[in-house]
Amino acid sequence: MAYMRQKEEVVVVGGLDNGGPAQNLTFSSGSIESLSSLAQSVLRIRSSDRTPLLKTTKLCRSLSGAPQSNGDSLSTSVAMADDSRTDSARGLNTFSGVFTPVCLSMFSAILFLRIGFLIGHSGLLECIVEMVLAYGVLVFTVLSICAVSTNGAVEGGGAYFMISRALGPEFGGSIGTLFFIANIFSSGLYITGCVEGILVNFGPTGQVLPILEESAGWKLFYGSCINLLNVLVCLVGAALFAKTTVVIFGGVMAVAFSVAVSMLFRGQHMVGTPSENTLIPINATREFLFTGLNATTFGNNLLSNYTVDYTSGDITSFSIVFGVLFSGVTGIMAGANMSGELKDPSRSIPRGTLSAVSFTFVTYLILMMLTAATCSRELLVNNYLYMQYIDFVPTMVTVGIFLATFSSSLSNLIGSSRVLEALAKDELFGSLMTPVVKYNRGGKNPWVAVLISFMLVECTLLIGSLNKIAQITSVFFLLSYLSTNLACLALDLSSAPNFRPSFKYFSSTTAFFGLLGCGIMMFVVSPLYAAIAIIMCLCLVIVLHIRSPPVRWGSISQALIFHQVRKYLLLLDSRKDHVKYWRPQFLLMCANPRTALPLILFANDLKKSGLYVIGHVKKGRPQDYPTDPILDEYPLWLSLLDKIKVKAFVEVTLAPTVLDGLHHLVRIAGLGAMKPNTILFGFHDETEPSDFFNEHRFEELKNARIGKDVFLSLRNGEGDRLSKIEFVQMIDDALYFMSKNVVLARHFHRLDKGAIVRSTTPLHIDVWPVDFLLPNASVTTIDNNWMYIMQLSCILHMVPGWKKHTTIRIFMCVADATDDTTRHQRHWQGMLNMLRIDARIITVKYDHLTAKLEQTGAPGESAPIASNTYLSECNAMMRDHSEQTAVSFLYLPQKGARNNSDTERLRYLEQLSILTADLPPTLLVHGISPVTSTTL
Repeated sequence: MAYMRQKEEVVVVGGLDNGGPAQNLTFSSGSIESLSSLAQSVLRIRSSDRTPLLKTTKLCRSLSGAPQSNGDSLSTSVAMADDSRTDSARGLNTFSGVFTPVCLSMFSAILFLRIGFLIGHSGLLECIVEMVLAYGVLVFTVLSICAVSTNGAVEGGGAYFMISRALGPEFGGSIGTLFFIANIFSSGLYITGCVEGILVNFGPTGQVLPILEESAGWKLFYGSCINLLNVLVCLVGAALFAKTTVVIFGGVMAVAFSVAVSMLFRGQHMVGTPSENTLIPINATREFLFTGLNATTFGNNLLSNYTVDYTSGDITSFSIVFGVLFSGVTGIMAGANMSGELKDPSRSIPRGTLSAVSFTFVTYLILMMLTAATCSRELLVNNYLYMQYIDFVPTMVTVGIFLATFSSSLSNLIGSSRVLEALAKDELFGSLMTPVVKYNRGGKNPWVAVLISFMLVECTLLIGSLNKIAQITSVFFLLSYLSTNLACLALDLSSAPNFRPSFKYFSSTTAFFGLLGCGIMMFVVSPLYAAIAIIMCLCLVIVLHIRSPPVRWGSISQALIFHQVRKYLLLLDSRKDHVKYWRPQFLLMCANPRTALPLILFANDLKKSGLYVIGHVKKGRPQDYPTDPILDEYPLWLSLLDKIKVKAFVEVTLAPTVLDGLHHLVRIAGLGAMKPNTILFGFHDETEPSDFFNEHRFEELKNARIGKDVFLSLRNGEGDRLSKIEFVQMIDDALYFMSKNVVLARHFHRLDKGAIVRSTTPLHIDVWPVDFLLPNASVTTIDNNWMYIMQLSCILHMVPGWKKHTTIRIFMCVADATDDTTRHQRHWQGMLNMLRIDARIITVKYDHLTAKLEQTGAPGESAPIASNTYLSECNAMMRDHSEQTAVSFLYLPQKGARNNSDTERLRYLEQLSILTADLPPTLLVHGISPVTSTTL
């Protein structure tokens, strides 16, 4: 994004992420109050790729200076256009949209229903430790939420939206799914607490009016009724709930104040226990002492005393109590879940969440200390709803329990439906979630998502026990908080320039401690549930990765990979290379992938985890094109590699000649010490090119249209074909000028790896390490080229598919009938043993062929000249041994200089053509660098 002042106008230049061209917006400076407000407004344009970004009518009104309801017209219009919801939908401020929902969610079932459980079993000191641990994790997570939420526009979906846009679709989608499940269990948890409070007041021994039956079936019925009420409120709309949250919050705080006053000023008396407590013997007393403020009582409640939980019948422990505590304070995402209804999410979420966390911590601490100072230990462990019995106005606590639990369950139901709606809109799971958005009424209220959430909450009610649901809820929320901290940590460590949150009170340290704390606490609460949640997360990541959802959010993994690769490339020093760790790094010169597809796939097998670059030269000059043609062609190459599943890089260059392009590619391909060391060419012959995109074995590429156009049609005639002289000059320059290993590939249009794999008889990888143009060279010569040929054949044989169905044969060609072949064979076998190459040596005498060589001058004064007849006989000899050959490796003879005449170049290519005619797929190899070592 760039800003340029031109006379009386401000011009905003930038591309919008909607796939369209960059647009220039020009408007008078009078319509803009300040450049800073403009910058802040335009930053909101960034949104998910599925959402249209600018609505023309609104933009025109704002640019023309038309009055809007908000003071900052441009900010208002762009922000509104950035979201798919209507203008009226975004009407919540910090207090009503974040602070109040977060407080209500964090009070939930704990404030009036489980403080006695916490103090009675853990004691005040351990309870404070648990509070510090829980809120410590929450604070670190809130800092991460604030950082991520102030780094750009936040839409509906809350935590899911932030995590998915930061970590990418695979990880974000999996965490979003688990966060949805966490909200489902949390809603069920609070409904169960609400039912518990109702039965205490209206059950068989009710304090208000004993009119309701109490059994497992009736509890499920009552919970279903409350769940149905939640759905009705959700279907009316979240805005209605948001308007009442302030009233609900006021009521809850009034009840909390009433309880605190009662603890301070009410005198000593006996308190009964609810009928739900069946652990007390029939003949034993069911009343326990409320002492009022008392130092002895306070001392007795300091230490822990874990006993049986009368609601579940299980022995309590630190992890169980912490799980119950944490499940009640997981509401920090309640404000983020309402992000789609907030006027300014990036501003409201940090302020509202931090203030709510501080407020609830102080409130809990006050009530816990008052409880420890006024209630006997027996009362606390036998009556978790003791507040109902000690308040001056017991009915107020009844109202408080209903308001806190009902509002929390409703908040989580709304949050879960919003997350499910966001998942469906992103199409991460394809058509599975299509009905969620397809049948949505105008996009205003996700009623299908609400109904799905309702049915899943109904399933959680079958568990029955609040404390059991609490452990599951805590684990799933901890995992979602862990991922939020991970997102913030990864963004900070990636050093991405665009990670510039306006919230500054965070760091990678706070994110790391939040991540670590969440991870540890998950296993403290329940190792079993933690393991299940992590396995579910990994399975979802794998499923989404395999599915490859068509979204373009950007993934933090790419930023981290870039960051680490850059660091490691700097550490990769070519001066420290050692031959023991040599690997082939290919630059394959490819004129047209349609005709070279088998060779492209073969080179992918041959690279052995080394660098593999496919190079293509587009002939032309910059002045011949209005724009760089490479920009349009390069993505087509990448699409092709995706389709054929080849792990390679692509380099495309524009040059007047292919020879110039080769020089470009050899210099620019790779980075740092990771540069190609071997140039792989196709062969220049008269073979008619085949379009492998239309062959049955490449059915997925048949008539492939990669992008808008058919990719690189076949050559038409000889006009644009590379000349023979230029082809040989490329080989010379690669060998002698650029000092690269060279490999020529011929007849690879005949290679069918599928047929090799299906073959019932073993096939062979044949190696002919002899220079047929210099047949009098000693058979004992083992040079770099010999080593290089052996290394490539060995690498190919190590590849799955090739290893199982092929064997290596090395042909030791003897041109002198007087040579001791047995001694030479032992020498070669010893070398192969030292190189750990499993191959069979076959001796071939061809002294009868060398007699057909032509000799010029005096004997010994010049090398013999390889006649066509001699080369044809050598070719026939190789064909005789190639009946079951899959691939042959041949010695590529040297020419000796770069300044040979054109006639000599043509003669050289002719000799290679005769030598390799009608052979199986053949590689002519010339290696000039050491590639292997016989030592450790």
